[in-house]
Amino acid sequence: MKYGNPDQLAGWIRRIFVGEKLSMNLTRGIPRLWAGLGLVIAAGACATNPYTERGQLLLVSTDYEMQLGAQAYQEVLKDPKVRLSQDPKEVDPVRRVADRIIAAAKRSKYAETAQRFDWQVSVIKDDKTKNAFALPGGKVAVYTGIFPIAKNEAGLAAIMGHEVTHALARHGAERMSQGILAQAGLIGAAIGLQTQRAGSETSRAVMAAVGLGTQVGVLLPYSREHESEADYIGMLLAAQAGYDPQEAVHVWERMERAGGGQPPELLSTHPSHGTRIQQLEEWMPEALSLYAQASKAPQAPDLPR
Repeated sequence: MKYGNPDQLAGWIRRIFVGEKLSMNLTRGIPRLWAGLGLVIAAGACATNPYTERGQLLLVSTDYEMQLGAQAYQEVLKDPKVRLSQDPKEVDPVRRVADRIIAAAKRSKYAETAQRFDWQVSVIKDDKTKNAFALPGGKVAVYTGIFPIAKNEAGLAAIMGHEVTHALARHGAERMSQGILAQAGLIGAAIGLQTQRAGSETSRAVMAAVGLGTQVGVLLPYSREHESEADYIGMLLAAQAGYDPQEAVHVWERMERAGGGQPPELLSTHPSHGTRIQQLEEWMPEALSLYAQASKAPQAPDLPR
């Protein structure tokens, strides 16, 4: 099945995972989106998250999502502003943690998906960017700017476990599917307004209200749910990989101290730092149980800062 322009969708995947601002225009280009994606015929493609038992609407195949992930990854690495680190002090700890997280994923409830992924790990030399990401298909990148937040390999495992979960749980495909349904809803609203011959001023006001309601009431909460889900499953993966899950709490404490104001949680795609810390502490007993049974990761010096 064809899903439209791969370049356009790869860019969408890249913005979702890598962290560029995703500005969804919900009122323009709708006919092209419908014709290009052709996903309406796949309505009802449901799945269930094996950890949380949350239902997911997925209108994009895993193979196609992996193709988009690989394309988006190459776009990031080919960016002339991106410089890959060759420093063993930066690269070796990332690879050590990645190897253990990937091995844990292949033993997890996502084992089948993890086995299918063509894993690739890169370290991007950028001390100002506090970020890491994992794209569909297992394409992972860690920016050196996240090292002070991670502090040590256990902290890095919490971060990488979180990012890898986004890819394994197919959160990108789910958000794409939600966006498509949001577009469909706005089409219905637009048709209704045209049928009623509402004035242009009224039409624009109603469409703006519907678009805002869709963002705040549907797309943003789902994004926050994805973040919480990735926090939870990522901490379990890190524990199974032999890293102390309590370090996940310290990661978010350090992130909070690092500053950078957050918008109100209602209008954010991410839970607040306080909410994340509280949830991690609630999930900690389960993670500690897994950690107790795991083969422990070797002790290592703190990450370079």
